[in-house]
Amino acid sequence: MIEHEVRVHPSADRLPREDQLAWKLAEAATGIRAADAAPAVADMAVNRIVDNAAVAVASLLRRPVAVARAQAAPHHRAPGASVFGLPAGARVSPEWAAWANGTAVRELDFHDTFLAADYAHPGDNIPPLLAVAQHAGRSGADLIRGIIAAYEVHVALVRGICLHEHRIDHVAHLGAATACGLGAMLGLDTATVYQAVQQAVHTTTSTRQSRKGEISSWKAYAPAFAGKAAVEAVDRAMRGEGSPSPVYEGEDGFLAWMLNGPQAVYSVSLPAPGEPPRAILDTYTKEYSAEYQAQAIIDLARRMREKTGPTAGIREVVLHTSHHTHHVIGSGSGDPQKYDPTASRETLDHSIPYILAVALEDGTWHHERSYAPERAQRPQTVALWRKISTVEDPAWTRRYHDPDPERRAFGGRLVITLDDGGVIEDELGVADAHPAGARPFDRAAYVGKFRTLAEDLVTAEAQERFLDTAHRLAGLATAGLDGLFPVVDTDRTAAYDATLPKGLF
Repeated sequence: MIEHEVRVHPSADRLPREDQLAWKLAEAATGIRAADAAPAVADMAVNRIVDNAAVAVASLLRRPVAVARAQAAPHHRAPGASVFGLPAGARVSPEWAAWANGTAVRELDFHDTFLAADYAHPGDNIPPLLAVAQHAGRSGADLIRGIIAAYEVHVALVRGICLHEHRIDHVAHLGAATACGLGAMLGLDTATVYQAVQQAVHTTTSTRQSRKGEISSWKAYAPAFAGKAAVEAVDRAMRGEGSPSPVYEGEDGFLAWMLNGPQAVYSVSLPAPGEPPRAILDTYTKEYSAEYQAQAIIDLARRMREKTGPTAGIREVVLHTSHHTHHVIGSGSGDPQKYDPTASRETLDHSIPYILAVALEDGTWHHERSYAPERAQRPQTVALWRKISTVEDPAWTRRYHDPDPERRAFGGRLVITLDDGGVIEDELGVADAHPAGARPFDRAAYVGKFRTLAEDLVTAEAQERFLDTAHRLAGLATAGLDGLFPVVDTDRTAAYDATLPKGLF
């Protein structure tokens, strides 16, 4: 790997484009060859396509996803791209397919994750890549190359540049990664991808208010918007258009005014020429539909439930955890909405006190039932919920940022005090499904997740066709990519869509 120093330069420096981070990202992406990747890397790309399809299908009858689908549907285009939930022969313009499919993948907060200096859901790169692959006549092998490149860039940015401390939303890294993945998939030259990266970063930088307080449906739309913007940026760059440059290092640019300022120095590590890509293997998916920092905590709560007995006998619950967990989804956020029984689903899946209360009571977690209003408003649950808080533990913060993936941890230590004064405590570093966990997700687990989430809308026969297609991804021609969209009961999606208010399109 090569460490690239990134800092602000005054305009008078006339920083050569070859020394700019956007160029380095584009260069790394366009230099990636799928043939250089280990078989496990290509296999993981298949796993993530299966994972994305699972959570997308499970969300098709949810309002934000239906709205995005309804917005995309009128934008007919040939060859175009498929949309989850529309009839199999329907095709729309690729940027609108990226929008609708990206929303479907993100809505349940249930796909893959990478946590380092910042946060990421690298699977958000896949919907725009797949849409453009269909429209532009690319093969399954091309799609794999694009996915691998997007993950490589996304992980590098998340490791090297923290956005959260400045309350910048993590989709700013997503836009750059998607532009790079598209460039690699399409075989574009470095100069074109460089311009697209800068346009994507400039247009997708926003604040984290979308994940603060009363969290709205925009949490699902934000990465879809970034994917759509990246597709449009690549289109403009292919037509010879330029971009704000240097977008990262400029004296009025990203680092200078949105991050650590003119004196800051960041280091972004990218693969050297010819170095096999492997970043996708450092990412991990979710077993439960909740913020990733809650995954290990759900497993821990399920384990401790056997020791606590009836939760009515609990006086206090304190989770000792990392800075990120405490301040983003814990009581350290200062968000009263995290304790509100009438809060939105999007808010509840970012409330570790709520998640702990339900997991301690139920000993399980479900992507719909655990968030149902009647579940959140159950009096005994609310009583337990109010007894739960989080505190930052420096030791867990250090483990969260440990450079060694074998020691890195995203969990915490749970201390439960009972009414009789007894104390029960336990800790868990990583979720059971994490690569270093008790039962790491493998291909069978991804397939099982898909079958569980798809059973309501996809017949058993259609499930088998989809899985067979996904497993043959590397050998698919363009027409075969259609099979990466499971055939669903479109009568049900159409009936739901008909209940929605009309917009402009």
